[in-house]
Amino acid sequence: MTRRRKIVISSIVAVVIAVIAISSVSRGESATEVRIETVQQRDLVATVTASGQIRPKTSVDVASDITGRIVTIPVEEGQWVERGTLLLRIDPTQFEASAARAEAALSSARAAALQAQVNRDQARRALDRQLQLRRTDQNLVSDEQLEQSQQSSDVAEAVLQSQEHQVVQAEASVREAQEQLAKTTLRAPMAGRVTRMAVEEGEVALASTFSRETGLLMTISDLSVIQIDVRVDETDVVRLAVGDSSEVSIDAYPDTTFVGVVTRISHSSIQAPAGAAAADRAVDYDVVVTIENPPPDIRPDLSGTAKIITETRLQALSVPIIALTVREHKRMGTEAVPGDTAATDTEGVFVVQGGAAFFRPVTVGIAGEEHFEVISGLSAGDSIVAGPYQTIRELSDSTTVRNAPSGESSSAQS
Repeated sequence: MTRRRKIVISSIVAVVIAVIAISSVSRGESATEVRIETVQQRDLVATVTASGQIRPKTSVDVASDITGRIVTIPVEEGQWVERGTLLLRIDPTQFEASAARAEAALSSARAAALQAQVNRDQARRALDRQLQLRRTDQNLVSDEQLEQSQQSSDVAEAVLQSQEHQVVQAEASVREAQEQLAKTTLRAPMAGRVTRMAVEEGEVALASTFSRETGLLMTISDLSVIQIDVRVDETDVVRLAVGDSSEVSIDAYPDTTFVGVVTRISHSSIQAPAGAAAADRAVDYDVVVTIENPPPDIRPDLSGTAKIITETRLQALSVPIIALTVREHKRMGTEAVPGDTAATDTEGVFVVQGGAAFFRPVTVGIAGEEHFEVISGLSAGDSIVAGPYQTIRELSDSTTVRNAPSGESSSAQS
């Protein structure tokens, strides 16, 4: 072979290699960078998360049934009190005076009743004498005299009955005045801690009949059983059941998670504020989670979050939540419905085969924190496009893809 021919052949080989290299680079540059993952089995936990406030299971708002100036408050906020402990005293002066007037009125009524009884007895004796004389001799007592005696006796009897009713009324007034006087002293209705003190000595206690907020004096709480009251959306409340376990985090204890159990689910929704537009009214339900072993220094009204576990799956086939997307898909094979030729929006993932991504419908079950359970459509070991999110949204069927390095994938994801 001549030298010239060798040079020509070498040049041709170099050109071919260059063309192949350029073609490979061009194909690589046109491939969409994605994050490819393998479908595998995982333990999944479905949860419902809701926020709320800490509440004691039992608490009592102490209010007054009378209006008066507060003269004594022997307890302080945060103090533990036993049942019957003196909590507050209202100035009794006006109520003592009312009780004294009622006692005096009762004494007067009793005296009047006694006088009426004496008059009734005297009228009866006079009538009896007239009747005796009439039986002895009809001429001794005229019909008019007998009629007057009978009338006097009847009137005396009626007056006595009236006075006796006055006595009963006066006795009721005394009891009422004494009850009002007794209400000037308020005692603890149960053992617990004073968790709220709404008044101070010298202020005027208003009767609770005006409004609950206006009449509130203090709150006694039993902190032995602590709950968190959360609001759950209507779409999630149907997944809950009494007895579901929960993880409770309290903002005041950021490094601790508490165990809880759902103990009550409201059957009626929380009423929206008056005047709120129908479109703006979120339908929520009250759910109560009882916390096991709460901290001893916990306080009512602390903010917290309950993560309620609704379902669990052990070693379930799963895909990342971000991988699930929706595309128009025409049913084929066993999916086909006779007479239905239109494409419909279908949930699925992009399966990677031969360097290209193909949309495949899947049926999913429960959702964990980051993964969906796969019921049908995939098998363990299948390669799928698992990100980035924006790329999956824009990805088309049969698009050439390549697995991006972890650093590039992370940048694209963010």
